[in-house]
Amino acid sequence: QVQLVESGGGLVQAGGSLRLSCAASGRTFSRYAMGWFRQAPGKERDFVASITWSGGNTYYADYADSVKGRFTISRDNAKNTVYLQMNSLKPEDTAVYYCAARQFGNAASRQSEYNYWGQGTQVTVSS
Repeated sequence: QVQLVESGGGLVQAGGSLRLSCAASGRTFSRYAMGWFRQAPGKERDFVASITWSGGNTYYADYADSVKGRFTISRDNAKNTVYLQMNSLKPEDTAVYYCAARQFGNAASRQSEYNYWGQGTQVTVSS
């Protein structure tokens, strides 16, 4: 069982930055593929970014087209934490952001591939 706790959300003006963190419980964090998803009001939850650790200093990251070049996902296996650095934020980035963990396989963009979810953290970008 893995528990995920997100933090770092808040209110920011357009063009600003935020860094989200997701702390995971458990001793096998490094084996999990991790993802970030978001859900805006009245919309479905969408993929944002994912990351897999392949050993050593090798990571594989993937991003939704809407955030490429603005968001960066990273992880610190020693701290059992995954991060989402969000720059050049836009009002359309406003959503609840969720962290997710996938026990087997590489990182994926489909929600159904993930086994564990956090409670979410609100990000609001004002214009």
